[in-house]
Amino acid sequence: MLDHLRGYALVTAPVDGEIDRSISFGQRLADRVASFGGSWCFIGMFTLLLVLWMALNTYLLRQAAFDPYPNILLNLILLSLAEVQAPVIMMSQHRQETRDRKRAGNDYLVNFKAELEVQLLHDKLDHMLHHLCERLTEIQDIQIEIMRARQDRSGEA
Repeated sequence: MLDHLRGYALVTAPVDGEIDRSISFGQRLADRVASFGGSWCFIGMFTLLLVLWMALNTYLLRQAAFDPYPNILLNLILLSLAEVQAPVIMMSQHRQETRDRKRAGNDYLVNFKAELEVQLLHDKLDHMLHHLCERLTEIQDIQIEIMRARQDRSGEA
């Protein structure tokens, strides 16, 4: 950390680029599936599909329904979707947790460096004030000598 302070260097590195370079195709796919699966677009499309499926099989195709009421095939499809989607979302959340942990580490380093820099500024201000007080004392001593010299001259006259 001291080397970073001396050289005015950054103590952190971009987290997103580092993580994004090291992910596999499956991880990228999991992120996209989780992103789409948690969107309003997916909810709307899925709700529309369910309503169409049930309406088609319950009312429109009463005699030749491919999945008659109570829609056992639909239940099987929903169960399969849930079984696949849950682990994919968990994989995506795990990667997000890793990214958040690295960001928190960067935040700690930035805060630590800022604390050290504030302490250095305090030390510099203390040094400047001490030097200024010494200089003011010297100037005051010179002024006192000048006043005494004038007083001595005026007392002689």
